[in-house]
Amino acid sequence: QVQLVESGGGLVQAGGSLRLSCAASGTFQRINTMGWYRQTPGKQRELVATIISGGTTNYADSVKGRFTISRDNAKNMVYLQMYGLKPEDTAVYYCNAGLWASSPYRYLEVWGQGTRVTVSS
Repeated sequence: QVQLVESGGGLVQAGGSLRLSCAASGTFQRINTMGWYRQTPGKQRELVATIISGGTTNYADSVKGRFTISRDNAKNMVYLQMYGLKPEDTAVYYCNAGLWASSPYRYLEVWGQGTRVTVSS
């Protein structure tokens, strides 16, 4: 069983910062891609940032220069440091991981439950 648990969401004023964390637990051999996605009511879930095991990152244009994704492979964690938050960043943020599980050996895509970020004007 593999699960992801997010933390760090909250209410902040525009221009503020937050750091989101996601911890992966369970039985698996290697996590390949980890990322953050966000979703608001009536809107499709969208990519925020991803990071590959080797360190390559990808960001949505709307967050470039403001958000930084990082990971700690030894701890099986991924982080999203957010600066200069805007009201349009308000959403539920979900952690995602693509990983190789065992027994049987297979590739899994796992989602966390989400953590809410609210940015006030």
